[in-house]
Amino acid sequence: MGIIKNPVTQKRLSRFSENRRAYYSFWVLLFLFLLSLAAELLCNGIPLYVRFEGKSYFPLVTYYPESAFLIDGEETRPDYKLLQQEPVFSENPGNTMIFPPHPYGPYETVRADTIAVDDEVTLQFTPVVRVGTLDITRGGSAVDGRFIGFFMDADAVAAGQANLWASFDFPAQFREAIERRFDNRRAAYEEVRISRGGKVFDVSVSTYTPRDRPPETLRLIFREVPGNSDGQIDEAVFDRDLDAVIPLPGVWEEIDAEERALLESLVLKRFEEPVDDRRIVAGDRQYRVSYVKTDVRFPFPPVAGHPLGLDSAGRDVLARIFYGLRISLSFGFLLVGFSMMLGILTGSLQGYYGGKIDITAQRFIEIWSALPFLYVMILMGSIYGRSFILLLVIYGLFNWIGISYYMRAEFLNLRSRPFVEAARCMGIPTRKIIVRHILPNALVPVITFFPFSLVGAIGALAALDYLGFGMPPPTPSWGEMIFQAQQYRWAWWLILYPSLALFTVMLLGVFIGEGVRNAYDPRQYSRMA
Repeated sequence: MGIIKNPVTQKRLSRFSENRRAYYSFWVLLFLFLLSLAAELLCNGIPLYVRFEGKSYFPLVTYYPESAFLIDGEETRPDYKLLQQEPVFSENPGNTMIFPPHPYGPYETVRADTIAVDDEVTLQFTPVVRVGTLDITRGGSAVDGRFIGFFMDADAVAAGQANLWASFDFPAQFREAIERRFDNRRAAYEEVRISRGGKVFDVSVSTYTPRDRPPETLRLIFREVPGNSDGQIDEAVFDRDLDAVIPLPGVWEEIDAEERALLESLVLKRFEEPVDDRRIVAGDRQYRVSYVKTDVRFPFPPVAGHPLGLDSAGRDVLARIFYGLRISLSFGFLLVGFSMMLGILTGSLQGYYGGKIDITAQRFIEIWSALPFLYVMILMGSIYGRSFILLLVIYGLFNWIGISYYMRAEFLNLRSRPFVEAARCMGIPTRKIIVRHILPNALVPVITFFPFSLVGAIGALAALDYLGFGMPPPTPSWGEMIFQAQQYRWAWWLILYPSLALFTVMLLGVFIGEGVRNAYDPRQYSRMA
């Protein structure tokens, strides 16, 4: 309490609170950490309270076998959500269960039949772009055509009565490109867009290389350009009774009865298993028919009951992010606290005694810092297995070095100050001089670096988990979820929400660090001369 009441400390706290961004960030981060400590009360698949046959049970704190609730139950822990559906609970209002607000734990695999999805099949009719070819002579007479009916009179082409130049008004550049090919001269790829009778299409001719003799015919490619309405995808949605959920599109009316019956049979089949796409002809064009149904496959996007979606093992992303917050902040606080204590102890002894103790310790620190941390972590993990404690100890043994440098410099600077000399002259023991007189004045860099070291520790844990050298599976971890997102790149929720949580916590830590640094800066109000 004496430190808090110190006028200098009061002034620093006042400066920190004046920085509203840092002040609010501190309380938000503290609130999130305290909230994460009660994660079992907020996100859990085990009920908080069970009332059964007039007795009260608290499964969250006490183990109860299944036989405590069912006559023929096993001696293992029951699945309380399945147990809730048993007649002893569902048909007896006196037997109840109270679950946490979010009734899913970080290790719980959600059953696919509990996810509410629309039991519907959507038929998607995607227009197929029309493509045709036309072979012409030098004078433009059509000698052969394939799938050309949409672009010009197919009967005239088949009878040899169609002429390209009479049918279309081509620009001079395109006609010249045709002539170059008939003259057996080199010509580049050429394309022109034609608009005729409300139809828009491209006519192209491929690159030409001179041959031994000029060509007798030349092939042109016609490709339809879909319009605003012509290229749209029409949809028809059916339920299991083959009733249309939404009004059927105009394409459906143009399909003959036999084709409709086949499509409906495939719709029923799609309710049970995947169905390949099919091509049909409706009216004057071809369509690709796709059978779209929402199947429950993990990872699964956000849905009712799971606002942040499910990961590749069917576990709730919200619960894993929330538990991951507790692990990340706990790891960060413990790691930074352990590193700070070790760095303060080493740096203070070096700086106060100096001489051979200082030189010897510096050489040891230089050798120790040269060891590759990641290789040591991999080696120890392969021998003892990955765990929270092992990761904390190994990382802490390397993370204290930077703090020791600052503490050594502060003690070297303060040990020759008059107040330290006066303490020695008064016969105060060395331990008290270090702890009571020098250390409080040397803690400024430690305090200012604490928030930034916390941010670095949280980021390091996420990076190690992403690389597979961090927490053991299935521990909820932000880095592990981001790694899943790399495997399932279409699962946008696996990259968005864990990254957002990591970014938010690290940003709050940086804001707090800036506020602490400004509060301890004595030159806050100084000006350039």
